[in-house]
Amino acid sequence: MKEIYRPRDIRDLDYARDLGPAGAFPYTRGIYPDMYRGKLWTMRQYSGYATAEESNRRYKFLLKQGQTGLSVAFDLPTQMGFDSDHPMAQGEVGRTGVAVSSLEDIEALFLGIPLDKVSTSMTINATAAILLAGYIVAAEKQGIRPAVLRGTVQNDILKEYIARGTYIFPPGPSMRLVMDVIEYCNEHLPKWNTISISGYHIREAGSNAVQEVAFTLANGIAYVEQAIKRGLDVNSFSARLSFFFNCHNDFFEEIAKFRAARRLWARFMKERFGVNDPAGQRLRFHTQTAGCTLQAQDPLNNTIRVALQTLAAVLGGTQSLHTNSYDEALALPGEESAKLALRTQQIIAFESGVSEVVDPAGGSYYLERRTRDLELAVADYIRRIDEMGGALGAIKNGFFKKEIEESAYQQQRAIEEKKKVVVGVNEFRSEEAVRIKTLRVNPRVQRARVEKLKTMRRRRDRRKVSASLDRLRHSARSKTNLMEPILECVRCQATLGEICDVLRGVFGIYQES
Repeated sequence: MKEIYRPRDIRDLDYARDLGPAGAFPYTRGIYPDMYRGKLWTMRQYSGYATAEESNRRYKFLLKQGQTGLSVAFDLPTQMGFDSDHPMAQGEVGRTGVAVSSLEDIEALFLGIPLDKVSTSMTINATAAILLAGYIVAAEKQGIRPAVLRGTVQNDILKEYIARGTYIFPPGPSMRLVMDVIEYCNEHLPKWNTISISGYHIREAGSNAVQEVAFTLANGIAYVEQAIKRGLDVNSFSARLSFFFNCHNDFFEEIAKFRAARRLWARFMKERFGVNDPAGQRLRFHTQTAGCTLQAQDPLNNTIRVALQTLAAVLGGTQSLHTNSYDEALALPGEESAKLALRTQQIIAFESGVSEVVDPAGGSYYLERRTRDLELAVADYIRRIDEMGGALGAIKNGFFKKEIEESAYQQQRAIEEKKKVVVGVNEFRSEEAVRIKTLRVNPRVQRARVEKLKTMRRRRDRRKVSASLDRLRHSARSKTNLMEPILECVRCQATLGEICDVLRGVFGIYQES
C-alpha cells in the first residue's frame, strides 16, 4: 500500500513551509492569492419545492435579491428514480424539493433563466446522469452549447451508502454511472464540476468534524482511483472535482476543519496521485450551514446559529455558501426566511470587513493547533480506511456507519445529560412557544403532476421513446458510457422513472444488509 502523507507535530510547525501564502501549496490559507479581495464566494441558496413552476418563481426571487448562483433541491421520488405518478411517490411529491420527471419539467424549472449566465448546482446522486442530461438538453433548446455551461452535479453515490440512503443500484453499477458523468463532462463540459464529494450528509447523520473530513476525503480518493482505472488522466479531471462540507457551531473547530481538509487533499493529490497541476491540487468546496443544529424550539434563535456558522465558513475560505433559514426545523423555507438567510451572507460580505483580508484568522496559535490536531486525526482515520481496502471496503464492512452511529449517540447523550448546552432546548427555555408562519406544500400538487405527465405521454412519439430506451438497455449491458444513450432518451421525452426502470432491470436494486 502506498504511504500517505503524515502531518508533523504542531511543535514542528514551520509557517513558511506549512502555511505559506494563500494560493500556494499546500493551500492552508486559501486556494487563491487574493481570496475574497478579488471575488466573493458564490451565494448559492439551496431551494426547490412543489412544482417546477413554483420553484422557478423562487429562483427568480432569490436572483433578484442578489443571489449569485442557483442550487436545486429535488424531491425524494426524483432522487430515487420514480416519476410523480408512481405508487412509491405517493405523499412525497414536491415535499422536500422540486418534482422533476421529464424534460418539460426541467425546461419549466429554468424558464426565463439564461443558463449560460448562471452557475447551477444540482444536489442529485443516484439519478445525477439523468438530471444532468436534462439540463444539457434544456440549455441546447435555449441555444446554449454544453461547453459554456457552469455548475456542479453532486453525483456522490458513496456517501448515500454511508449516511443518506437515496441509492438505487448496487455500488458497482452506481460507480460506473459516476465515472460516466466524469468522463463525459471531461470531454464535453469543461467548465462543469463533475462531482461534489459530500461530507455534509455524513455530518448531518451524526459524525463529528474529524469523521466528516476523513470519510469525505476517503470517498474522494476512491473516486480518483476509479477514474484512473477507467483510463482517465488524473491531471485532466482533478481540477473539476469539488467538495461539499457542513458548518457547525464550534467556531474555531470549523475554521480549522476547512484548513486541514485543504492541506491534506493538496498533499494527497500531489504525493499520492502525482498531480502536478495546481488547479488539481486545490480543494474547492461549497458549504452549507448545519441543518441538524437548527431547533424547532425558539426558531428565531436559529438566525444567530446560522450567522455564526456563516462567518466560520467564510473565515475557512469557502468557494460558495448556502445559509439555512430559521424555519427549516419546522418546514421548507418561506420566502421571507429565505431572504433573511441570504441577507446574512450579504451583511458578512459587505459590512463585516472580513472579505477585505485574505486570511483574517491565519497565524493564530490556537487556530493552527486546532488545524494540526484535526489534520493528524483525519490522517489516522484514512490510514485505517486504506487498510480496509479504501472507502468501498469500509462501506462493505459497515465501518462508516458504526463510527457515525457511535458519534451520534455520544452527542445526543451529552445534550441529554446537559454536558452540552443547546439554548432553548435543554437550557434557557422560553415559557411561551414562538409561533411563526411556515410554508406548506399544497396536497393538490401530486394530482396536478399526474395529469401533466399523462398529457406529456400522450403527446410524445411512443416509438421513438421505446427505441431510445431499448438502446439504453443494450448499452447498459455493455461497457459503453451511458451519457449519450441517456441524452437520447431525454430528447425523446422518456421520463426519469422510465430510464431508471431500464437501468434497474439491468443493474438490479441495492438492498442494505
